[in-house]
Amino acid sequence: MIEFVTHNMAPLMFGALVVFLLIGYPVAFSLAAIGIFFGLLGIDLGLLQTTLFQALPQRIWAIMSNDTLLAVPFFTFMGLILERSGMAEDLLDTVGQVFGPLRGGLAFAVIFVGALLAATTGDVAASVISMGLISLPIMLRYGYDRRFATGVIAASGTLAQIIPPSLVLIVMADQLGRSVGDMYEGAFIPGLSLAGLYAAYALFIALVKPGWAPALPVEARTLREPDGGAGTASLFVLVVVAAAAAVAFAKLYLPADAATDEMLVESTAVGVAVAFAAAVINRLTKLGLLSRIAERVTFVLIPPLALIFLVLGTIFLGVATPTEGGAMGASGALAMALARRRLSFKLLKQAMDTTARLTSFVVFILVGARVFSLTFYGVDGHIWVEGLLSGLPGGQLGFLIVTNILIFVLAFFLDFFELSFIVIPLLGPVAEKLGIDLIWLGVLYGVNMQTSFMHPPFGFALFYLRSVAPAKDYVDKLSGRMTARVTTGQIYWGAVPFVLIQVLMVSLIIVFPGLVTGGIAKKQAVDINSIRIEVPVEEESPAAPGSAATPPGQESGGAEQEEAEKALERALGGGGSNPPGGK
Repeated sequence: MIEFVTHNMAPLMFGALVVFLLIGYPVAFSLAAIGIFFGLLGIDLGLLQTTLFQALPQRIWAIMSNDTLLAVPFFTFMGLILERSGMAEDLLDTVGQVFGPLRGGLAFAVIFVGALLAATTGDVAASVISMGLISLPIMLRYGYDRRFATGVIAASGTLAQIIPPSLVLIVMADQLGRSVGDMYEGAFIPGLSLAGLYAAYALFIALVKPGWAPALPVEARTLREPDGGAGTASLFVLVVVAAAAAVAFAKLYLPADAATDEMLVESTAVGVAVAFAAAVINRLTKLGLLSRIAERVTFVLIPPLALIFLVLGTIFLGVATPTEGGAMGASGALAMALARRRLSFKLLKQAMDTTARLTSFVVFILVGARVFSLTFYGVDGHIWVEGLLSGLPGGQLGFLIVTNILIFVLAFFLDFFELSFIVIPLLGPVAEKLGIDLIWLGVLYGVNMQTSFMHPPFGFALFYLRSVAPAKDYVDKLSGRMTARVTTGQIYWGAVPFVLIQVLMVSLIIVFPGLVTGGIAKKQAVDINSIRIEVPVEEESPAAPGSAATPPGQESGGAEQEEAEKALERALGGGGSNPPGGK
């Protein structure tokens, strides 16, 4: 028995962790308890040194002194403030009026606003709850299919997992030892592509099942011109002018080899500035060149777009680190709430309490993971995992298929924080040995982990939506009609098509890796063979009268070599001469 335990310590640790998690014991305490228990057992069996746990304080201190993790409370606080500032309500109301005349228009509006909220709040709970409270009653009022409506809302809320500034990408970068900025750059295009796939599915439903996604009736379109017109032509012209300005700026002022994310950020900022200037001039001069809806859309979209540029733009352009970007985002969110007159002491207290709880949750899991990994690596668990995964048939592709299936299955029971702290540290070193880029891998796993929010029956996004969806039949306040409740089964079935779309996105990233790597700024290559160290040579002082002349053969030998050695020592940080009293 002792021999069996000695030779199988790593798989026993992993199995014990699975058992504890299935029982429902808290993850942080499960990790720490298993790490300490098997560490003491390994010491007793002679597998580990008694000095093993002396490294534990240093590992915990490394967590506390990690500047990267400061971005977690900053972005969490920013999302909570924005959730309560009324921004989501204004966005959904305005964008809903824009897309309302179209079949499936409310679904398009939810997806668009979900992407905007993801890029500003980075919080799935805030996005799903806000859109569930605001959009779901309107969609039910005008005859949207319940499965389709709930699926669109839940899936659009989970975009906060992959569109920067995502919390999971921060944790992923920390666990893989890569830059958060690079992880954000790599996730930018896949996040927008996923939102595009959601919109394509909504368009398909609107064409194939028009009864599931009807257009808004005329009486529900409140932003109309005095003559009764919709005013969308003016909005279309404004969008074309802004887009033309953005494209012209990108062509004329940006270098041809500029990174995709930098090009998008800078050109979009120019286009938005042009649209905002046009709206301001139209309002001040009262020329009437813009319709009501064009002006309203501009003024409603500018604050979140400005906040996106403040956070992501500064990160992508290299002006700020992700931690500094999070701090600026939190400050910008406070400024927006103050401008909307929604900032109060009660709101601040709620946001700070929730931020403190979530941050403590993250840090406790990370501490438990460090205790577990200390013992797991001590008993060569990483070698055991590497032996299991590196020998899979198919090389890199086989590794990617197996690990993505593993994460997909584990996501039924674990959330993204637990997956990031438990599974990713085990897979990262194996992937690096197989020659897989870890930034690309982190984004791939991030998209896969999105499914943890959408999996029936344990998806958190489904629980968030269930908490705000009507559980009983009710009388609609506007129409006065009795409206049927939304069942849990309808929410679950509505999520299934979007889980399949997320799996499709995982496949597209594997097949087209340029979706991730194309958005990362190219690092300047340095040829180490071309590096030259030029050593300055001091001029020799003239010889004193009567001193012996230096023999010609030694001028270029002894004295010059000694001076070169001293100069090289100074260049490398050493002293130029012996210290006083030295020899």
